[in-house]
Amino acid sequence: MTFQFVLLAAGLVRGRPGMPSGARMPHQGAPMGPPGPPYGGSPAVRPGLPSPVMEPSRKRPAPSQQVQQQQQQQQQQQQHAKRRKMADKILPQRIRELVPESQAYMDLLAFERKLDQTIMRKRVDIQEALKRPMKQKRKLRLYISNTFNPARPDADDSDGSIASWELRVEGKLLDDPGKQKKKFSSFFKSLVIELDKDLYGPDNHLVEWHRTPTTQETDGFQVKRPGDVSVRCTLLLMLDYQPPQFKLDPRLARLLGIHTQTRSCIIQALWQYVKTNKLQDSHDKEYINCDKYFQQIFDCPRLKFSEIPQRLTNLLLPPDPIVINHVISVDPNDQKKTACYDIDVEVEDPLKSQMSSFLLSTANQQEIASLDNKIHETIESINQLKIQRDFMLSFSRDPKGYIQDWLKSQSRDLKLMTDVVGNPEEERRAAFYHEPWSQEAVSRYFYCKIQQRRQELEQALAVRNT
Repeated sequence: MTFQFVLLAAGLVRGRPGMPSGARMPHQGAPMGPPGPPYGGSPAVRPGLPSPVMEPSRKRPAPSQQVQQQQQQQQQQQQHAKRRKMADKILPQRIRELVPESQAYMDLLAFERKLDQTIMRKRVDIQEALKRPMKQKRKLRLYISNTFNPARPDADDSDGSIASWELRVEGKLLDDPGKQKKKFSSFFKSLVIELDKDLYGPDNHLVEWHRTPTTQETDGFQVKRPGDVSVRCTLLLMLDYQPPQFKLDPRLARLLGIHTQTRSCIIQALWQYVKTNKLQDSHDKEYINCDKYFQQIFDCPRLKFSEIPQRLTNLLLPPDPIVINHVISVDPNDQKKTACYDIDVEVEDPLKSQMSSFLLSTANQQEIASLDNKIHETIESINQLKIQRDFMLSFSRDPKGYIQDWLKSQSRDLKLMTDVVGNPEEERRAAFYHEPWSQEAVSRYFYCKIQQRRQELEQALAVRNT
């Protein structure tokens, strides 16, 4: 017993390689598996016998392969540390039986799981909603005014000596709830002011503004021209539709009841018309049997539905611009008059920015991650304490039997760690080598050595025996 206790003390001090502190010894009767990669040393194999087949997990890889395997293991461990699963938080059933109060913790885990599922489902719904355009109809109020500067003979500069007028086109969005007010020019793709051609000639009667990738947004436009008489002008404003909209061919517009719409909405309306009038071929669902209206528009008796987007290209036109006729008055009594027009525009739903910020928010992720780490550390500590408790209980019930079982387990692990094949205790005795197989094993061993030496000599002398 004294020798066994000395071994026990040594085992408690050293422990097994790869085992954490506090868990060096298993509970009674528990088998102890291999601790990881085998240690150095060649296996003791009987001479002349074929090498035993080893399991792939116990074979020593080449040095380069071993480095790659270690790197892969490290990457897997890092990935596992990043995404610890919910199962790592669950207390084992044996611990729950010892501590009935732990049921409250398990109830919280179940509630957390439901909450995570709900949040994930809502995030997916939000992501799907953000893929679709979210627009709201709003009123853009347009203000058109002008000022007149009469000629002053005593003016020092040339501009003051000539009568001129200045036209202002401004606008703002009514009841704009956004924190960042949208500029007036951001609603338009182009703005053309057409002046009287008889007064300003064919080369100077058009004032044009077109959006470019480097355009600076502005709250209004100003046009200044010389003149002392009232001028009739026409404003052509082209809205910047996002996504782009198209004006339908008159025949297609009458058929679908749509004047200007996006391409996807037009195709959806066409499909609805096909389903309502049962134009889809009953035998070949890919084809559409055109009625008389479809034949007039697409000029064919039968077509594939996949051909419609291509055929629509010639039937979709740019949308009509907004046309405003205005008179630039030089009468002093009309200087304070401002013409107002309300235009329907589509703006992004303010809820979309809130939804995007919710998806990109990382405010509480660090706090949640730190709390999760604390939970994992606590669960690991509880499991270690449970192992220590089992060890103490097993040792207190049967100290002698527990130490004997532990020594047997250590012996089995030692054999696995050193890759020893066979029975070393029997191989120590001379009777082991007087078995019937010994003579044949020695003969095979010498034969293999002779063949190996013969091949070396043949390679050295460059002699090939057939």
